[in-house]
Amino acid sequence: MRSIAFRSAAALAAAALAACGKPAPPPPQAPPVTVAAALTRQVSDFDEFTGRVAPVNQVEIRPRVSGFVRRVSFHEGAEVRQGDVLFEIDPRPYQDEVARAAAELQRARTRLQLARSESERAQRLVSSEAISREEAESRTSSSAEAAAGVQAAEAALRGARLSLSWTVVRAPISGRVSRAEVTEGNLVQAGPPAATLLTTVMSVDPVYVYFDGDEQAYLRSTGLAGGARQVPVSMGLANENGYPRQGVIDFVDNALDPATGTIRVRARFQNPDRRLTPGLFARLRLAGTQEYTATLVRDEAVGTDQDRKFVMVVGKDGTANYRGVTLGPVVDGLRVIRSGLQGGEQIVINGLQRVRPGAKVQPTLAPMEQADSAKVAMTGGAR
Repeated sequence: MRSIAFRSAAALAAAALAACGKPAPPPPQAPPVTVAAALTRQVSDFDEFTGRVAPVNQVEIRPRVSGFVRRVSFHEGAEVRQGDVLFEIDPRPYQDEVARAAAELQRARTRLQLARSESERAQRLVSSEAISREEAESRTSSSAEAAAGVQAAEAALRGARLSLSWTVVRAPISGRVSRAEVTEGNLVQAGPPAATLLTTVMSVDPVYVYFDGDEQAYLRSTGLAGGARQVPVSMGLANENGYPRQGVIDFVDNALDPATGTIRVRARFQNPDRRLTPGLFARLRLAGTQEYTATLVRDEAVGTDQDRKFVMVVGKDGTANYRGVTLGPVVDGLRVIRSGLQGGEQIVINGLQRVRPGAKVQPTLAPMEQADSAKVAMTGGAR
């Protein structure tokens, strides 16, 4: 037993001596990261809104005379030009009315001719005292009455011809026509109280986009608060990247709604591709301030620490330092840094998850601006 204990103690002593002679493990290597210098550039802030596309002109097509629809002359959903025939109402009753009015006009003209002859004869006879002056005045009055009858008959004929022309219902504006609410053979009424709705036509180019701006955006936006017109505005549809469509603001309401604190604004956009259909959702971007000098970084260089945003600034000695920042909007694919960072300072743009504040890193320099960043439009951000 004494021999076994001695051998165990000798083994432990040998192990301790071996451990004391083993070299210490090397310190962990600095993690490799990609860094880039923050940019400085002149930028403008933008306000973003949502709105709806609306037609510049919209007309409900209703008949101006009653009758049976004889023909529908358009393709539903197609574009029509101003003056194109849309519907034809049976014209025969109105043709008869034109003929009757024309005959009545001819009768009135014959009466006028006879009355004028009698009036002229009466003037000659009264000078020779062959008839009384009272009789002469009566014939002159009959001539004037016959002249008025001709004018009434002419007005009736014009009205009959106008009603006949209304049996052909034409497009009052150019645009896209809706479906036919009434088909051939149906009776339509001109009213009152309300004429039958036949269809609707909406203009397609240009179009309006209506949106509501809040009070702060109204005061901040250049041109709106001063009531200026033709303020540039950009717009994108729900399935479009950025704001590729350019238009102008041509109307700002004259008062803010005190209940909502917003003001109605209207923008006008050209629509050559016919994609801006009334009712579509639209995103709008409006210049909010004059140009100013801003610091810009890639969005992926910004980290989140609970409710704070930060970047890791790499010094000349390769040490990464925590820096809290205040963010602005995204301009041309780069995030505006309102405070906490200066242009030219190098920050980590790749490998942020491997960096610890105060630790050394192995930086690899890269450009801050990506090759395709110029094609990326503003997507908005914190203010």
